[in-house]
Parts: sequence; structure tokens; C-alpha cells
Amino acid sequence: MNDEMRANTAAFEQTVRSTLALTATLGGGEWDQPTECPGWTVKDQIAHLVSVESALLGDPLPEVDVPEFEHVRSDFGRFLEVGVHARRRVPGPEVAAELADVLERRLAQLPGIDPGTKTALPNGKEGTYALFMKFRAMDCWTHEQDVRRAVGRPGNLDAPAASCFWELIGGGLPMVVARRAGASPGQSVLFRISGPVEHRTAVVVDADGRGGWADGEPDAPTAALDMDWESFVRLAAGRCGPDAVKVRAAGDADLAAKVLAGMALTP
Repeated sequence: MNDEMRANTAAFEQTVRSTLALTATLGGGEWDQPTECPGWTVKDQIAHLVSVESALLGDPLPEVDVPEFEHVRSDFGRFLEVGVHARRRVPGPEVAAELADVLERRLAQLPGIDPGTKTALPNGKEGTYALFMKFRAMDCWTHEQDVRRAVGRPGNLDAPAASCFWELIGGGLPMVVARRAGASPGQSVLFRISGPVEHRTAVVVDADGRGGWADGEPDAPTAALDMDWESFVRLAAGRCGPDAVKVRAAGDADLAAKVLAGMALTP
């Protein structure tokens, strides 16, 4: 493994092990708690992690008919639902045991994969397998946080995979400001994100209407948004709308509202 692959694999392993430790604390009814992923319970979230890693190991896809669920809105969503639906009658602890098994099998598999191998990424682009593992760490961590919120057990918000989330998802903020919010050339939006992970960065729109990272912090940003890290994650992962989190907006209220409304960035 090269350094990138090693770091992303470590972030992936840390969040899956943290998820497994969390599942060991769950009582019977908690497995059926709804999460912020539409249509998915706590157990469904764990089943999703199992099914994705099983597919990456080359295990056969379960043969089940997926009903016409309201939350399944695309062929890709239907594909993801297969592994989840196949485990809906399986007790939660058994699904967690499956996750523990596939984790060990994946960790044994990964050293044999060339980090530079080109593969399809969740964002529709092509990239290296080392980068793909950053997406896996980010995805697993996002679902871990879904489960933690559903059962009221916060934690691991500052995990190594949280950095993967910021690097992969936070990088979409210039697009949100310029394209989704329609900010005009010369306008800027300052994002102030507080702990346990902190970021303070600004997006500015250039003369051609393209968004980019500002060189330093603007003296008088057009709009400024203050929120905590978990609120940012929920918004950027598309888990909730702006009304569900505490955000302090300053400056151009219309632009701030449009930015917040367009912040869902996960693939």
C-alpha cells in the first residue's frame, strides 16, 4: 500500500470498528429505530454497510425482489436496496456479526490491490483505488453518524474519516454558492464551522460566475454562515433541511438561504 491507500484504509477500518462497538450496545427496539436516511432503520444502515463490502469482496448479490418503496427512486437506489431488503428479517446482532466478518475479509483483501488501479468512483468519475477507499471511509462514517443520531449515542465525530468527508464533500461548496445559490460575480460566502472539527473558509465567485476558494478570509463577505460540525454534516449529506439545524446567518439573507437550501452534496 502507498501512504494514501494506507491512510484511507485506516480511516475506513476505524469507523467500521467504531460502528461495531456501537452495535454491541443496542437493545432490541433500537435496531428498528428510523434514521435520517429515508426508509432505513438502524439495522438497515448496518445491512447497507455489509452489502456494499460484500459486493466489493465479490460475494454474490442476494436474490430478492425489492418492493416499490417510496424511498427507492433510481436503478442505483434499487441496487443498494437489494442487500438491505435481504436482511430485513435477520436479527440485528446477526447483521452486525456479518459486518465484523466482511470487515476482516476486506482488510485481508486490500493489501493485494494496487492503490493506483483505476475504478469507478461514487461521484460518477474514474479514480484510483486509493481514492475509492477515501469514499468508502466517508460513506461508512456518514452511516455511523446516522445510527448514532437515531439511538442518541453521539461520538466519533472527529474520526479520521471525518477528514475524508470534508475533503470529498466540502469541496462541493464552491459549486453550491455559484451554481445552486446563483451568487453573482464578486460575491462571497464565509463558512464558519465549529468543533469538534473546525473549518473557516470562504467561497468567492469570479468574473465568469465560477465559484472558488477565497485567498484568505474576505473582510466583508456577502453572507456568512455559522454552524457546528454535525449540522454541516447533516446538511451536506442531505440528511435534513436548514430548518432542522441551528445556523446563524449574517449578511445577504436571501443568498444565505439559497446556499443552505442547496447544500446536499453526497453522491
